[in-house]
Amino acid sequence: MLKKRLLTPGPTDVPPEVLNEMAKPIFHHRTAEFREMFGAVNSGLKTIFRTENLVLTIAGSGTAGMEAAIACACPRDRKALVANGGKFGERWVKVAKLHGLDVDEVKTQWGTPITADVVKEKLAAGEYGSVIVVHSETSTATACDLKAIAEVVGKSDAILIADGITSCGTLPLETDAWGVDIVASGSQKAFMLPPGLAMLSVSAKAWKNIDAIQAPCIYLDLKAYRKSIADDDMPYTAPVSLLRGLKVSVDMINAIGIETVWARCALLAKATREAASTLGLKLCSQSPSDSVTAISLPEGVDDGIRKVLQKKYGFSVAGGQDSWKGKVIRVSHMGYVDPFDTIGMIASLEYALTDLGVKVEIGKGVAAAAKVLKEWK
Repeated sequence: MLKKRLLTPGPTDVPPEVLNEMAKPIFHHRTAEFREMFGAVNSGLKTIFRTENLVLTIAGSGTAGMEAAIACACPRDRKALVANGGKFGERWVKVAKLHGLDVDEVKTQWGTPITADVVKEKLAAGEYGSVIVVHSETSTATACDLKAIAEVVGKSDAILIADGITSCGTLPLETDAWGVDIVASGSQKAFMLPPGLAMLSVSAKAWKNIDAIQAPCIYLDLKAYRKSIADDDMPYTAPVSLLRGLKVSVDMINAIGIETVWARCALLAKATREAASTLGLKLCSQSPSDSVTAISLPEGVDDGIRKVLQKKYGFSVAGGQDSWKGKVIRVSHMGYVDPFDTIGMIASLEYALTDLGVKVEIGKGVAAAAKVLKEWK
């Protein structure tokens, strides 16, 4: 019998405590029982997002959260600066254009993030009402300097919308201290849940825009969620089981502290990068994210290695997209993953490479990772 280990960057593995809670009999969402539970979730999310802003929860994926932010908070009479350095930046360009925004798309080479200097230069013209960036671009395993970008945007009257879907709960993120106006995340990443929830922190600066805009949507209208959350409720049918699971996962994260989670994710990422380098494998990103690591496959090895990893060794990792398809694997460090999952993944990678005819020294990458992971707390 082979134990299956999920190290894809979404969905991530779900702890048994969360699964057990979600398996309990469902109860009606228009009740005091629901409001009490949802109120605790809302409070716990603020701690993880590092904010005093409202954190709204929508039944839908992270894409639903980002589309709600773009549709409701971006002024139509001013340009939107959208960073595109991967598949998700590309998606937000499409969403912004679909909602009638005048989009200034800043493309960067995959693996290279947009910089604060570029944002500063663009905003100097005074033509922009919103800036949309991906904090951790999952497709390229690349992180931008969100703090520096927020400092630049904060000096203008534009709002900053950050895709934090694979950064919130994984990378250091100080929503209020940095001045990020909207941060969107999703349940199936660091929050250790199945897909189906989007969470958004919304600042007072962003609410001024939202109140002035007639959003071209009903279900994603953030004003409706603000009205309901005042009573710890949701405007539409609440996904009760997912929210019960979220309560457990939020409590698990806050029990050890978000700073500890950040440090653990960084350590797992460092161990993976050290192991890859030791095995002679190259990293794909010029600014690696600690939520996911993208590793270039050696010559003669293609996406078939993922089938070997999964079927023979039980480890599921993600492949590359677009021009990176068949050329990279992506390994998650988010959520319910620990040093032994990471060491096991490195061992399975060594075995799989050997199976495919690549000469690697078995145990060399594992030793490098294990040395790093001795710092685990």
